[in-house]
Amino acid sequence: MPRLFPWLQTAPLLAVLLVFLVIPLAMLVIVSFYDYDSFSLIPAFVLTNYKEVFTSAVTWRTYLKTLWFAGLTWVVTLGLGFWLAYFLAFVVRSPTWRMVLFVLTTVPFWTSNLIRMIAWVPFLGRNGILNNGLMAVGAINAPLEFLLFSDFAVILAFVHLYTLFMVVPVFNTMMRIDRRLLEAARDAGAGFWQALWCVILPLCKPGIGIGSIFVVVLVMGDFATVRLMSGGQSASVGLMISNQIGLMQYPAAAANAVVLLAMVLLLVSAMLRAIDIRKEL
Repeated sequence: MPRLFPWLQTAPLLAVLLVFLVIPLAMLVIVSFYDYDSFSLIPAFVLTNYKEVFTSAVTWRTYLKTLWFAGLTWVVTLGLGFWLAYFLAFVVRSPTWRMVLFVLTTVPFWTSNLIRMIAWVPFLGRNGILNNGLMAVGAINAPLEFLLFSDFAVILAFVHLYTLFMVVPVFNTMMRIDRRLLEAARDAGAGFWQALWCVILPLCKPGIGIGSIFVVVLVMGDFATVRLMSGGQSASVGLMISNQIGLMQYPAAAANAVVLLAMVLLLVSAMLRAIDIRKEL
């Protein structure tokens, strides 16, 4: 009986993982090998769906576009998130003000993602607030066309939506840094940038790794942002899967979902190899 006790303790978690993770993933993989026509699924073992994924130039461009969105969003959110976390952790001295400012960074998350994205439309539009303001002060002579329904708008929305997912883990690791290490670095003659590079940044690697995983995974699977902010002029794998589901091409959508999942797992594995989060935490 003592040997069975650990298994009994983990049984509820194993049951949840089995029902809500393992079985759905197994069904997804099985359906990805099905054939289909305009009206129904055809249970069979065919490789047609995967051949379309790996041989279609359009599909390859869509995957590369998704990686480009994820990479650029990661770079921008890392830059903004790191310096915002640094300001909250090291510049703001009062715990009360630190808490107030940290809560303020979460205010946009009190509304849905869709509402926050729609809020950019009247601001970035051809006759929107930004264009009208720039024209009023004489900065431009004609409205800027790239602000809305473009890749720029997609990246801007991604940064707006997911920067907090970078701020929180980085801020958490910065708050755990022993301030005596920074004092020792300054006593040893280290300047601001040297202390930042040699002390703060290495100790923030776990937070940066966790935030990077959050941002990359969320961007890779997003489809609503690309659909709304690009005006249909850009594509992502998530949007492609959504369109295939709308056309009832479930096996093709399942195949793309499996490939996307494998790609995300490879990216996360690469991040975990670069930053051993379990070891450093």
